[in-house]
Amino acid sequence: MYQNYTTGQTALTLNLDFTIPNNHLANTISCFVDSIPEDVLLGDTAKTGRPAYHPAMMLKILLFAYSRRVFSGRKIELMLEENLPMMVLAEHQKISYHTINNFRSSDHANELVKKSFLYFTNLLEAEGLINEGAIFIDGTKIEADANRYTFVWRKAAEKFHEKLKGQAVELYDELIAKEVVKAMAQEKVQTSQGLEELAQETEDEIEKLTKEIEQEPKAIPGGSLRKARRRGLKKLLHRLKKDYVPRMKKYEEAEEIFAGRNSYSKTDHDATFMHMKEDHMKNGQLKPGYNIQAATTDQYVLYPNPTDFKTLEPFLKQMPILDKFDKIVADAGYGSEYNYSMLEKEYPDKKYYIPYTMYEKEKTRKYRNDPTKLANWFYDEKDDYYLDQNGVRFNFKYYSQRKDRSTGQVRDFKVYEADEFQLTPELERLAKTKSGRQRQVRYNPNWQYLKEKAKEVLQSPEGRHIYSMRKYDVEPIFGHLKNVFGMRRTHLRGKKKVETDVGIAFMMMNLSKYWNRRWSKDQFSLFKNKNREKKRPIKLKLRVELIVFQYLRVGYFPDTFVYNLISSSGNLTVNFSKEKGLINEIS
Repeated sequence: MYQNYTTGQTALTLNLDFTIPNNHLANTISCFVDSIPEDVLLGDTAKTGRPAYHPAMMLKILLFAYSRRVFSGRKIELMLEENLPMMVLAEHQKISYHTINNFRSSDHANELVKKSFLYFTNLLEAEGLINEGAIFIDGTKIEADANRYTFVWRKAAEKFHEKLKGQAVELYDELIAKEVVKAMAQEKVQTSQGLEELAQETEDEIEKLTKEIEQEPKAIPGGSLRKARRRGLKKLLHRLKKDYVPRMKKYEEAEEIFAGRNSYSKTDHDATFMHMKEDHMKNGQLKPGYNIQAATTDQYVLYPNPTDFKTLEPFLKQMPILDKFDKIVADAGYGSEYNYSMLEKEYPDKKYYIPYTMYEKEKTRKYRNDPTKLANWFYDEKDDYYLDQNGVRFNFKYYSQRKDRSTGQVRDFKVYEADEFQLTPELERLAKTKSGRQRQVRYNPNWQYLKEKAKEVLQSPEGRHIYSMRKYDVEPIFGHLKNVFGMRRTHLRGKKKVETDVGIAFMMMNLSKYWNRRWSKDQFSLFKNKNREKKRPIKLKLRVELIVFQYLRVGYFPDTFVYNLISSSGNLTVNFSKEKGLINEIS
């Protein structure tokens, strides 16, 4: 016998409508997402099948989940069943983690997050929160969602690729000598397509030999020459199909994935191996990561983007809100001749406050008094020569050019060479290197002009003021992202998906900061109003008590006196006149 287990008969189901406070972060997120136009929120969806969830609702629950340091799709699904604000945002709908992750990884979500920064910037502009028309740019490294020991190095790939090309040419020469394949250009032989053609021609020759062997007698004195030839060709064909062609394809694919980088991860091809500040093993271990660039104003992120090592130029070109700002501020990591020249050419209407790498060091007394620096040598502009600290004369020799491998920029130099005949034999000895050649120095006029211009802008009162704002404007956001909101690693793989992931996190930070400011402002005004209402009855009560006190004690005090009354609200000074019998002043 068992106990009765008939469920649902004695239960009373109550449907209660739960709400959240008006000043809750979820309401701020909801209001902002609802302010985005409908045509921007909605994208192209399938016309058949079950209707998709509204993108506005999906974006709301992702923003709120990120604000609670929840990044897993399964945990977000659990929040939709247990967390009241999430249930309100989703209108009590249960959404599968597959749906959440698919939306977060979609191209539509990527475009929606990008455009949400445009509308948030318009909101800041309408409320006057844009800081003096200046945009502050900085970057940080964040670890990718990739395995740590899945690195592919460009130098190793190039080394073995060249070795394989040589082996392919040797095999091609052997096939030509055996009259198996037709003549082919050497450049084509060194590609996977050319090797596949060699394999196909070799396979055709083997089939031809097989048919000829079938017509031969079974016993041939000394063995069949065709069979010996077929055995050799089969070995070459096996080497082509199983070794050369797959490896050639792998190296060609790796060259496309590198795209100018020195490494990539096998589990996330867009991630690059780099040094991280979080070095737990203390051995300089390289980890797969992304270089996240962000543009801010008043600590609000206006545009985030994971980009490559040439960060500033692609970042500015992809930024749609750049027209709203006339000042670009960044640290010395962006101060190079290439970036300065690019800003002068592409953005002549904007001021840039970017120091070069040696800017702070050149201001030190040690650098200015260092006689070995070319900037501290004597220069004769008329005759165009330098004198070093020992008096060795360097005359202009010729112009030279250098091409930067990473950027492709051609840099122009003036080369000055020490004269062979100096004033004294000692100076002639000092004019030569240890190997006996004449000493040379290089001077870059364009770079020197750009450095002087940047120095003039940074040392102006406006420049010092604006550049000093960079430290407390853009740098704290990365600390908040990693330490406050706990995003030390990306949660999606691929550059576009990482862009969506980081964009959601930064937008959540913007809305949290905006909500905190509005909430604290409302709380402050509410606190002031409460204090005013509390002081009014106290002040009125004290006035009544003083009037009663005046008429009761009028005969016991001198003609004029000052009396301090201590009350719960502070000190009250009462000026009393016996002749008039009135209180003259209360303060």
